[in-house]
Amino acid sequence: MPEAVLLLGTRKGLFVARSEDDRKTWSVSSPQFPDIEVYAVGIDRRSDAVRMFASITSPQFGPSLAHSDDLGATWTEPARSPVLFPEFTGASLERIWQIQPGCPAEPGVIYAGTEPSALFRSADGGASFDLVRSLWDHPHRPSWEPGNGGQAIHTILPHPAEPDRVLVAMSAGGVYRTEDGGETWDAANQGIRAEFLPKQYPEFGQCVHKVAADPTDPDRLYLQNHGGVYRSDDWGGQWHSIADGLPSDFGFPVITHPSLTETLYVFPLGDGTPEAARMPAQGRCQVYRSADGGGSWQPLGAGLPEGFWVSVLRDALCTDGGDPAGIYLGTRDGQAYASADEGETWAPVAQHLPDVLSVRACTLP
Repeated sequence: MPEAVLLLGTRKGLFVARSEDDRKTWSVSSPQFPDIEVYAVGIDRRSDAVRMFASITSPQFGPSLAHSDDLGATWTEPARSPVLFPEFTGASLERIWQIQPGCPAEPGVIYAGTEPSALFRSADGGASFDLVRSLWDHPHRPSWEPGNGGQAIHTILPHPAEPDRVLVAMSAGGVYRTEDGGETWDAANQGIRAEFLPKQYPEFGQCVHKVAADPTDPDRLYLQNHGGVYRSDDWGGQWHSIADGLPSDFGFPVITHPSLTETLYVFPLGDGTPEAARMPAQGRCQVYRSADGGGSWQPLGAGLPEGFWVSVLRDALCTDGGDPAGIYLGTRDGQAYASADEGETWAPVAQHLPDVLSVRACTLP
């Protein structure tokens, strides 16, 4: 029976949940990095030696990146952050928003997305990182603006079969992609609406909240925007709306099933009326799933709470890659839920945690 491990990054520490009975019951650790913001967590499963990451932001010592090689039992925190802005940039690291392993053909490559918006690349498993200078020097960068949470790269999607292709997304700036190993970057926002800008469909400037790739066709992407849910079938060349059938087109996370094509999950906020903005429609905690690439949507909420008026953040929804896939969500009022049947039913993992910022999970043989 496979074991499952769930990382829960919160406003005041990291919690590690483990299940040894096919995700039926869970044990939850005491907080690690207590009272420290853990804004992003990551899991690298590209080898037998699983490495986990935690972005930690100490109010005394600033931001850094810790790692664990024993499934979260202990963590190594370097004396100096491995992610640092070079002096010539005149910038300082506010926090690490995203930790993403590279493609399988590059087992040592780890990417980090930061605030301010920058992409860093490690070639040694996360021990050290270099700024991707070409994106930092992009002529659009002076015009990128902060979203409500900050100006940061929060999505990194390395192409699984072609190492030279990487796509990133930021708030607020939109989607950018490289096809030449980072030598050049192009904006990839055609069709994404920026309702808060005078020009509704600009080349860049959109407040993208999250992007996910289809497991069977990585050129098929899904995007949750600050108003709008979109699909692209050409790796961001053109986007079109798939929001019909959802109670609202506003939300933060979007994830894809780890093996089923055209299967994705979102967590809508609002019902289209001003008084319900940024809260779940009718106070119901519901994940919406599409099995046809956004053509239709099904609400999934069995076991999730009602009278629920808080949100799920962009990295607080994830899957564990199992079969059947486990789906997990963390909430801003400190609850974590797991579904062992691909979203059909849910059960609590932990409650009364601090504000959940990020979740990542994996299954083990």
